[in-house]
Amino acid sequence: MLRGLYNWTIEKAAHPHATWWLALFCFVEASFFPVPPHPLLGLMCLAEPKRAIRFAVIATLSSVAGGLLGYAIGWGLYDTIGEQLLGWLGLTESFPKAACYLRESGFWIFVAKGATPIPFKLLTITAGFIGMGLGMFLVASLVSRSISFMIVGVLFRLFGAPIKRFIDKYLLLVTAAFIVLVFAGFAAITLLSGEGDATSDRCAQVTSIAQL
Repeated sequence: MLRGLYNWTIEKAAHPHATWWLALFCFVEASFFPVPPHPLLGLMCLAEPKRAIRFAVIATLSSVAGGLLGYAIGWGLYDTIGEQLLGWLGLTESFPKAACYLRESGFWIFVAKGATPIPFKLLTITAGFIGMGLGMFLVASLVSRSISFMIVGVLFRLFGAPIKRFIDKYLLLVTAAFIVLVFAGFAAITLLSGEGDATSDRCAQVTSIAQL
């Protein structure tokens, strides 16, 4: 089923209303849709490099907006919808650990993880569940999603179609470099204080919500 959804999503890159499809997929992926929108974004940028940054902005803002739905599920609908949704997505085991890390490290861990291939929906639902401040959540979502999507848009805008092979091969490394820059200050503080290792050890042992 997942492969079918992926192929169906990719087909929308050639749709006359591809921009609207991109916005929709970014919105729903932030809360419940299992297929990441990055392949669709990449194909659209490949087809029209001059509009790549515009596509990346649409993806970023739509994902942040969709994140609010994920936040709402975690905040008020976890018992009725959230728990079943996480099970369907195969994220049940990851959820307690994510909740622990977010509760301990908040903004910075959200930014770092939100810009990686970790499902963004896991972070948005978890943020709502632990009651992360809404303002902090929105800023962290905007920063992390900007890193995730704008790298693709900027590279395609600057270098056009020839950059595709580089992105396919090195996008994770480029994203990691941005994350290091954003995360460096926080990491230095936590390492110097010794809190980083303590948090990692504690959260690595969490296997259920009851342990939070």
